[in-house]
Amino acid sequence: MTTTYEKLSSNKVKLNFTVEPEKFEEGIKKAYQKMVKKINIPGFRRGKAPMKVIEAHYGESVFYEDAFDAIFPEIYQAALTEHNVDVVDRPELDVQQIGRGKELKFSVEVFVRPDVTLGEYKNLGIVKTVDEVTEDDVKAEIERARDRASRWIEVTDRAAKLDDQVNINYAGFLGEEQFQGGTAENHDLILGSGAFIPGFEDQLVGAEIGADVDVNVTFPEQYHSEELAGKAVVFHVHVNSIREKEMPELDEDFVKEVSETANTVDEYKAEIRERLESQAENRAESAFENEVIEKVVENAEVDIPEAMIEEQIDNMLRDMEMRMMYQGMKLDDYFKYTGQTREQVREMYKGPAEERVKTQLVVAAVMKAEEIKADEAEIDAEIAKYAEQNKKSMDEFKAMLTDGDKEYFSEIASLQKTIAFLKDHAE
Repeated sequence: MTTTYEKLSSNKVKLNFTVEPEKFEEGIKKAYQKMVKKINIPGFRRGKAPMKVIEAHYGESVFYEDAFDAIFPEIYQAALTEHNVDVVDRPELDVQQIGRGKELKFSVEVFVRPDVTLGEYKNLGIVKTVDEVTEDDVKAEIERARDRASRWIEVTDRAAKLDDQVNINYAGFLGEEQFQGGTAENHDLILGSGAFIPGFEDQLVGAEIGADVDVNVTFPEQYHSEELAGKAVVFHVHVNSIREKEMPELDEDFVKEVSETANTVDEYKAEIRERLESQAENRAESAFENEVIEKVVENAEVDIPEAMIEEQIDNMLRDMEMRMMYQGMKLDDYFKYTGQTREQVREMYKGPAEERVKTQLVVAAVMKAEEIKADEAEIDAEIAKYAEQNKKSMDEFKAMLTDGDKEYFSEIASLQKTIAFLKDHAE
């Protein structure tokens, strides 16, 4: 067998095949063995008709298609290996010559992993910027901690005010008719939370325990119930109780309750500042990395085959399906509840999928251009993360790895090394 390789574009190649007659004859014999059991020829028991009798009855080409299918995978894979072709789609086949005693001649055109034309990927003028943590930030974080540790206490000696939690019964009326979904008993509502229709909570400010209040509001024009959208209604509200939030004092007792390491208020403030600074650093690092990669990808040119985008969409849908399963829901049920179709979601994912594929291709092209490859220590560092997640020692985890797993960790470590290279050269 001989093959020739022809590059048609940055993402498509053509392979031309010339296969010796003997190889095609092997395929015909395999096709005969496969088909003979299904063929009835008068005068022969099923499965016993000789090859030449079947060919005489149905024509010599009766076995050609199955014969080709029998030998194609082996010779196609051999050609891909010989010419180092990384295909991403099914081949388009064109047979020029086929027949017994003849050379089999055909060609395939197939989309391959595309060439990437890298633009500027160093000296991008991008600098990491870390937000400063101020005293106000520290105070706000402490106030959130106090709020989480707060409790609601009953109030009996005053009327309701903003930020109170009132327990109410209510019934909504549109004209003289009580409307569906507008009734509840013993409902807790924080005044000023914005949980109800605009204007509802404000009209309960000043109400006392046991009071009956008529709350007049108008539903928004874009309300989910068409019957109520834009309509003026009245809620008859009865106030059952009032509670106010009691915040703990910022003292050593509070500090020891909410912190595992701090004992004093000053130590707690220092701990909060350190955590906020760490979070700010992580946010800045993530934003910096994203900006660098986006710019490198934007500067590159690549013609992505549609098959690669569709495969990425498949992966994204599988991820979505797994998330739905963890929430106890099937993907088809999700489509039903949201009124979306699988086709609509695929179309929605198309842009992000294309961007994701381009990013993968461009980063891989930088890796190749700079000859970046993770060393053993860097690969082990990546494996160690997974070993820790699986609560196993490094030796135990490595003993479980297949050759494919090891190659995966090598690729991940090389990818991380490439991203680090891009960030190091971003300015």
